[in-house]
Amino acid sequence: MPKLPVRLSPTVRQLTAAAAMLVLLTAAGIVGFRVTESSSWLDSAWLAVVTLTTLGADSPSTAAGKLFAMGYLLCGLGVASYSLFALGQMVVSTEFRRMWEQRKMDEAISGLSGHNVICGLGRIGQGVCGYLSDRQRPFVVIDQDRELLERVCDGRGWLYVVGDAADDAVLKKAGVDRAASLNTALPTDAENIYVVLSARGLSDRLQIVARATEERAIGKLERAGADRVVSPLASGAVKMARVMLNPHVEDFLAIADGRESDLELADVQIAEGSALCGKTLKDSGLSGKGLMIVGIRRGDGKRIMPPAPDAVIQAGDCLFTFGKRETIAALTHEDGVRDASHPDAVVHALRGKEGTRGHDSTSPGSRASG
Repeated sequence: MPKLPVRLSPTVRQLTAAAAMLVLLTAAGIVGFRVTESSSWLDSAWLAVVTLTTLGADSPSTAAGKLFAMGYLLCGLGVASYSLFALGQMVVSTEFRRMWEQRKMDEAISGLSGHNVICGLGRIGQGVCGYLSDRQRPFVVIDQDRELLERVCDGRGWLYVVGDAADDAVLKKAGVDRAASLNTALPTDAENIYVVLSARGLSDRLQIVARATEERAIGKLERAGADRVVSPLASGAVKMARVMLNPHVEDFLAIADGRESDLELADVQIAEGSALCGKTLKDSGLSGKGLMIVGIRRGDGKRIMPPAPDAVIQAGDCLFTFGKRETIAALTHEDGVRDASHPDAVVHALRGKEGTRGHDSTSPGSRASG
């Protein structure tokens, strides 16, 4: 297959042309002084360089050499002016392009609703973003490191806001008042506590998941307003112990959270008016679609795990559903059925009740069952 020619931007072409003219001008000066001054190649090169750079350490000794030096110097000034113009144009165009892209990104963020906000683009933050991106869930990243954000997010099309995640103005710019959930995985517990406090002050129905580095920070994060607190150290320890004792269980969990297949465990909300309301699990037709209901959370917070086939589906229930990702997505688009992570879901209205907050010591990649 023939290769397509590489197309350079006008500014790059201008800078390339300026560099080529500089090389040709220097070569012409060496030859010119060699002819007019009858000097050696080294002396001619020296005269060409000092004349072009206006150092003026030496001057031509002949009339012809002086005339050539004047013309040579004027050409050099022209090339220098052209180079500065091209360089300035590149700087200005880069800044304008950044401003334009930032404006488009701000418009895209302002149009989001029910999205996820990720605070911190470290290793955990990038993992969370990758998980959401694979499932085509909208999200916005907040981090103070612009270079990191541009390097990681620009090529993937991820939306981001540069700033301190504990700043109310930055959270509002990320649309936290319209978001479904917020995940804060900043390096220190103190930073995460500040983010949780700020986010909870802006939205009562926001689902907040926070990272805890130390065990003593778990209670503080919960009191600050976090719905779930994840300790990577505790999660890693539990996972390693589980692999040691039941290695095949981890294989199943890897399938269940979609790491190695298109299967997924999801939390599905049943609202008033759904065709599923009043039906038993065995009569709902869900199993015929390849979906398995592994648990039910009633509207009053009661959990039924595992549910009996004759369990009746009620409005306000959350069904813990296991099946193919596209099948679950199709289910959540039916009337009266939605993804429980939506900000208007009943599970979020219940966040203030006892038992709705807790420390999640499960694997970070798996979903909490409550």
